[in-house]
Amino acid sequence: MRKKLGITEGSIVMSKVVDDTIVLIPQETVDRDQAWFWKDRWQRLEAEAGRDITEGRTKTFETVEDLFHEIDGTAQADPDRTVQKKRS
Repeated sequence: MRKKLGITEGSIVMSKVVDDTIVLIPQETVDRDQAWFWKDRWQRLEAEAGRDITEGRTKTFETVEDLFHEIDGTAQADPDRTVQKKRS
């Protein structure tokens, strides 16, 4: 049963009583300081970023200042910046 459920020594399980039966449910844990990454909203944003990368919707900049000019929409952004090619 342990092998089938992937329960090994040190595994965390939740136990509860259902009628006259003890039920063990394997649990996955995430460090509290990493929990934000696994929230639904962040996972949707990660998936969107992955699609952008796959479809070639990315930009590269020669300098950090060029990036900030692009973000700010100022005229100093380099119009000849390179666009990252789609990875194969």
